[in-house]
Amino acid sequence: MNTQFTLRGRGLLLVLSVACSISGGTAAAQISGASGAAGVPSAEISILGAGKGQKVRYGKRVAISGFVTPRTAGTPIRLEHAVGGHGFHSVATSKTRADGSYRFTVKATRSGSYRAVAQGTAAPSASRRVTVVADLAAQSVRHVLGGRAVRVKGRLVPRLRGRTLRLQLRTRRGWKTVDRIRTRSGGRFRAAFRPGHPGIYRLRVRFAGDGTAAAASDRLRRVYVYRPGHASWYGPGLYGNGTACGGALTSGRLGVAHKYLPCGTRVTFRHRGRSVTVPVIDRGPFAAGRDWDLTAATKHRLRFGSTGVVWATE
Repeated sequence: MNTQFTLRGRGLLLVLSVACSISGGTAAAQISGASGAAGVPSAEISILGAGKGQKVRYGKRVAISGFVTPRTAGTPIRLEHAVGGHGFHSVATSKTRADGSYRFTVKATRSGSYRAVAQGTAAPSASRRVTVVADLAAQSVRHVLGGRAVRVKGRLVPRLRGRTLRLQLRTRRGWKTVDRIRTRSGGRFRAAFRPGHPGIYRLRVRFAGDGTAAAASDRLRRVYVYRPGHASWYGPGLYGNGTACGGALTSGRLGVAHKYLPCGTRVTFRHRGRSVTVPVIDRGPFAAGRDWDLTAATKHRLRFGSTGVVWATE
């Protein structure tokens, strides 16, 4: 189509020609684009709790939900996961509900970021960080005779081979590593620690974390390390009614007599599978070759005879 305009005035003649060639398809595209920019907003997708870190135990279920705008039903949507925050890959697909909402429930097996991508949206949702915490379980023997090793075993989940673990001892300066091991098949592990002297020890197994799961530790129950010693027992009236550390010696009083340990020192004894922890309340024994004098109540708790060998943590 050719259009010609002629303008006259004050001796000036201007001829303006405009040539336009518009196809039906091109015109439709231009009209549609203008209408979308003016009145039809582009689709958007959101994810609830985006930006807020979440910690879960390995293997637990994680719920991720949000909305797609405009809120209509049936919009295809997929959930993507990336270990390091990049390199996302699809892990689940679904469709929006009647109100435009969506919801995914996935099993947490690796730390990383999740995002949702919907068909027709200009960009994916914001990402949400989920940190998977390793599950660590350990156990050890609780009563050990001095000179023998304290042996620890357990399992780390994820059940992967080659993960580094540390067996640590609680000291006055903090936790000290006494053994380093690597997990075997199925995440199983074994560690050992040889105490230098009798006493009560606190141990834990520590996993520092890696790209798969965050750090975890498991504190073991107290471990008692003993030395053998010869013991006898005494009752009220043998050394008098009072004790060297103060208080009366009664038939029901738990305690032990020792030659030099400070009064009040707590000692754990073990005899034939039975244990009792009692304070030093008196001085003795006075017979040669004996280390301890148990009160009648302590003797009864251990089911100890008249004389014999007991294990003690001091």
